[in-house]
Formats: sequence, structure tokens, C-alpha cells
Amino acid sequence: MPQSRDWIFDLDNTLHNAAIHVLPRIDRAMTAYVQTHLNLGAVEADALRRSYWQRYGATILGLIRHHGTDPAHFLWHTHQFPDLHQVLVAEPMLRATLTRLPGRKFVFSNAPVHYAMAVLRGLRISDLFAGVYAIEHTRYRPKPDTFGFLRLIRSHRLHPRRCIMVEDKLENLRTAKRLGMKTVWLTGALVTRGMAPGYVDKTARSVAKLPSLLKQLQPL
Repeated sequence: MPQSRDWIFDLDNTLHNAAIHVLPRIDRAMTAYVQTHLNLGAVEADALRRSYWQRYGATILGLIRHHGTDPAHFLWHTHQFPDLHQVLVAEPMLRATLTRLPGRKFVFSNAPVHYAMAVLRGLRISDLFAGVYAIEHTRYRPKPDTFGFLRLIRSHRLHPRRCIMVEDKLENLRTAKRLGMKTVWLTGALVTRGMAPGYVDKTARSVAKLPSLLKQLQPL
């Protein structure tokens, strides 16, 4: 009998391709928010947004720490997509692929919960997930901070050694591996042996490749 698994999926650029339409629009919305609420010019606002993202891993952390910004207000206004169904770029055979993966499935995203749920509904896969863990649930301490991982583990009574984390960002996989999880790096490109860091167990170009890795990802 195969041992049970719990799959933890990132959202943007993992379950869908957000780089083409979605993330550029979020970046523009964040810059506009910073410009309006801090009374800055467009160039200065964009530079500040980028500097906070590079320094803290999320623009919202810089805004909270240095300007007292209400995180819920910021995240709500910067993640609005009334035309979401038109801009989503789904992974090939996404639903069919997810249904072939045994075990519970969770989304763990640095995005806000209203956006994450809208994306999952737009992809028609929301019913396949046992839970969605968003930045609000981490008390606005985004990945790769260990704090959010531990809250996710406790909230859903997960055993890290039976978890497989699927992500496009290496820094998040590093934290997952330190906690004892199996890790899959979604690269969008071919990675030859030796190119992936030691904390990456397997690489895949897309979610569609995951079923072929099942035996190699057998939990301990």
C-alpha cells in the first residue's frame, strides 16, 4: 500500500502561469497604491515597492513596518481581477493531473486569500484542495519565513516528512526541506543533473510531470 502524502502547492507560477498577465498587473496595482497613499511620484513609488520586495520578500512588509499601512486594505485593492477568467493561463491538463496525485492537497501562497480562492475557482480546481493557506494566515509573514510553514503544519496537523512541496521559488523550497518535506522545483525549463541545489529532491517543467515522479517522491 502506498503511504499517504500531503501535497503543498504554491499558487502563482505553479498552478498557473502568472508571469504573462497577472503578476505584471499586481505590480502595477501595488505601485499605484504606494503612489496614492504615500503621495509619491510614479517612479519613486515603483522604486520603493521594489526595494521593499527585495529587502523583506514582500512589499506589504515594508509598508507595514515603515508606514503603518493596513495590510488587508492594501492586499484587497492590489489583487482585484474582475476579468480573471480572461487572463488566467492554466497549466496543461491541470485538473486531470491533480486528480492523479494521491493524498490531500493544499495551497500555500503569499497572495491574499480572496485572490487565491478566485484563481482556484477560475482554474476549476478549488474542490480538489483540502485547504488554502494565504498570507493573512501567516500574520503577514510570507514564505520563506518558517513561521508560516509551522502555522500551516499545526493548523492542518501535517507531518512534514509526509509532505511534498511544489514551488517555483527556491528560497521557499529551502525552508520546506529544512522542515523535512520532499521538494519539487517547478522550473519551466530543463534542469540538468547538478544544476539544482541539494535541498531540491526533484525538478519538473510543469505540474503535468508530477505523476511520473510519484515513486521517487515516496515519503519516508
